[in-house]
Amino acid sequence: MAELDSALTLSLLQAVPIPMVLIGKDERIAGVNAAATALFGEGITGRHYIIAMRQPPLLDAIEGTLRHRQPGMARLVLTGPMREQSFRVTVSPVGGIGQEGVVAAFEDTTELEQAGQIRRDFVANVSHELRTPLTALLGFIETLKGAAREDEVARDRFLTIMSREAERMNRLVQDLLSLSKVEAMERVRPTDRIDIVGLLGLAVMALRRMTDEARVTIEITGEPGPVIVPADSDQMTQVFHNLIENAVKYGGPDKAVTIRVTREERDVSLRGPAVRIDVIDRGEGIDPIHLPRLTERFYRVDSHRSREKGGTGLGLAIVKHIVNRHRGRFRVESELGKGSIFTVILPAG
Repeated sequence: MAELDSALTLSLLQAVPIPMVLIGKDERIAGVNAAATALFGEGITGRHYIIAMRQPPLLDAIEGTLRHRQPGMARLVLTGPMREQSFRVTVSPVGGIGQEGVVAAFEDTTELEQAGQIRRDFVANVSHELRTPLTALLGFIETLKGAAREDEVARDRFLTIMSREAERMNRLVQDLLSLSKVEAMERVRPTDRIDIVGLLGLAVMALRRMTDEARVTIEITGEPGPVIVPADSDQMTQVFHNLIENAVKYGGPDKAVTIRVTREERDVSLRGPAVRIDVIDRGEGIDPIHLPRLTERFYRVDSHRSREKGGTGLGLAIVKHIVNRHRGRFRVESELGKGSIFTVILPAG
């Protein structure tokens, strides 16, 4: 009967999808399921649990449950070749006919902890971004109420700076709202059909004043249009406004920006026909070390320069989320001294 009970216990362990380890009253590992074998490796059955599991918090929890027959909790962190994994371990006493022990269940909390860290980082970044202009505004208000109250020249200069800082805060709030809206819709695929070449032409016209002031010329090359893709017109306008505006800002004055539209019979990443839009500038380029992080929220290659040009650090994050919603791909290629290419690849209509 004891053998039957033991066989049933081991069978139940194997049926559980999360890692589980059964430790007998003799403090040796009596059984593991496949998930635990993948986590700790082969050959731990029959070994003392202290040898197989070396982290003190987990050992303390197991020892306490073996001794007092009360449930225990612990946190386990395992460092693998690719990433660090975190587990919440629940240690529970078990008993059967002629045997007693404990079961340790390992719940993977890696993604949950990463999400929490991302949320904390996001709040910290937003607080930092808002604190800088707020501090400047409060300082200038205090000055205007005091020493500069009757100084017209200083008052005009301070009000100009205050207006710029307030506009910066407004852009940040608008980008945060836009990012939130895009993320909420990311799993809803657009069904409208738009002419991407016509949309690019309208985006260039809307930025005409900016390009004239920067003495930058923009040319649209490639497919003459219409090129139809399933897309959200407003969101695609936001994508290309952002990319073209960046190309004008960071491409430098008296330079050309090229927007190239091409059809592809089969794109490898999309596994089907696609439309590729390249926004090409001839600026200073970006060091390759920065490329993998460009679409992170608030990440800037040059923080001071970006703020001077009115950047919030959220533009490319918004672009990435919009392109993801359209089941497309977003890529950046750049070389120092030779400019940058920002590429949007969309499924063809």
